[in-house]
Amino acid sequence: MPAGFPATREHQPDAAGAAASRALHHYTIATAAATLFLIFVGGLVTSTGSGLAVPDWPLSFGRLFPPMVGGVFYEHGHRMVAASVGILTVILAIWVWQREPRPWVRRLAAASLAAIIVQGLLGGLTVLLRLPTAVSVLHASLAQFFFGLVVTLAVCTGPWWRRLEQHGAAVVTEAAGPRGSAGMLFLGSLLTTLLIYAQIILGAVMRHLGAGLAIPDFPLAFGRLVPPLAFPPVIIHYLHRLGALAVTLAVIYLVTRVRARSGPHDGLRGTAWMLLGILFAQLALGAATIWSHRAVPPTTLHVAGGAALLAVSLILTLRSFRVWRAAAGRFAATHGLISEQAPA
Repeated sequence: MPAGFPATREHQPDAAGAAASRALHHYTIATAAATLFLIFVGGLVTSTGSGLAVPDWPLSFGRLFPPMVGGVFYEHGHRMVAASVGILTVILAIWVWQREPRPWVRRLAAASLAAIIVQGLLGGLTVLLRLPTAVSVLHASLAQFFFGLVVTLAVCTGPWWRRLEQHGAAVVTEAAGPRGSAGMLFLGSLLTTLLIYAQIILGAVMRHLGAGLAIPDFPLAFGRLVPPLAFPPVIIHYLHRLGALAVTLAVIYLVTRVRARSGPHDGLRGTAWMLLGILFAQLALGAATIWSHRAVPPTTLHVAGGAALLAVSLILTLRSFRVWRAAAGRFAATHGLISEQAPA
């Protein structure tokens, strides 16, 4: 079409569809950011010991807006942020179901909506049952799972994912064939993500058991490499430190694999470097939590840092999966199994 001519009617739906896709993608990113902030605020509630500052639910002292003083500020503020994320999720689910043609993406949105509803009920149950450890840990774990669902929606609604869905075999380099490194990168990133999630759950158990200072020194433990494992809080705390070591080794190995094997245009290297940077910040926050005797700022940032580490590792997993699928399409096209122009 000549420059300066107005778009014809047949071009308008494509442009409108692209704009709608970008808007949905940006909205999903905003919902994920709000969820990360909610996790931070939830960490503030635990760090300040404000979990029972408001003893009733769903109201607060029988009111919608109680005086925001003391621990009520943190607990009721957490409820307000949670309600906001719930509203954002309802809008997201409706938007996806109306505009998204891929059934599996619609199912992801429905799962996110179900997760936030269950999460809200667990939050109320935590208060009504007076902070039982099992329910509190489940509440914290489901928060991270819900965050992962929203992050997944943000990735798969983005332009990078759609581009690889449509032109994957042409984008991925031949070195990333299914018999090469692409499958191993996906497997390694998936295992790393699962390891980080397990470490977050273990950290939640430690926090809600009050074992955050069961070992009061760092990097040693009671001046030793292996502390006397005679009490459950010490065991839980030490297992969390061992988990941090395992996550560190897994991330470093994964980053080296990505540097050596990923292609220049598959979007993995930048994500891997971000993962490594967040890991180092998270380790520093863990040490600061011990050295400051669980001061509120480093302790709460450590909780949010774990969520950020999980999110970036999940993004790397999803991207490496998409690259693996695209590489499989290229491999099949190279060996005459499918046409090179066919979508991977």
